[in-house]
Amino acid sequence: MKSLLAIVWKSLNMPKGIQLSLMRLFQNQFLVGVTGIIFNEKNEVLLFKHTYRQHSWSLPGGYLKSGEHPAEALEREIKEESQLVVSVDESLNTRTDRTSARLDMCYIGVFIGGEFIPSQEVSEYGFFSQDTMPLLRSNQVFLIDAALQQRKIHGRGV
Repeated sequence: MKSLLAIVWKSLNMPKGIQLSLMRLFQNQFLVGVTGIIFNEKNEVLLFKHTYRQHSWSLPGGYLKSGEHPAEALEREIKEESQLVVSVDESLNTRTDRTSARLDMCYIGVFIGGEFIPSQEVSEYGFFSQDTMPLLRSNQVFLIDAALQQRKIHGRGV
């Protein structure tokens, strides 16, 4: 059956855009999320107080738009939600969610500037050292620890 479908598919000779659209109708898709560990000059981590999450304080993040690079998506999401400007420098971690078709990518970056303005999604922000952080989900604590270790190895803090 599979080889018959391949023969029919090849014989249709459709443009790539149409092929991709049809494949998306019949294939599982992943939702791609980005999370950021953003450091200030004191090596403190940027956290947002989200209006819609069970754990209100968490790392900033969001979802990619079509054709967007993950680092650009993270910079855009932080700007949209807070008016803060960051530069995303390096990838830290990628993981899949076993309960849904979701891929999460975590990046490390630095705070550039901007004036915080609350949004519908973020009511407050803060920079926190490891010993002053509010309660976070354990997977976010793990990511922060990994980012601090990576910065230590590369001689950029701690």
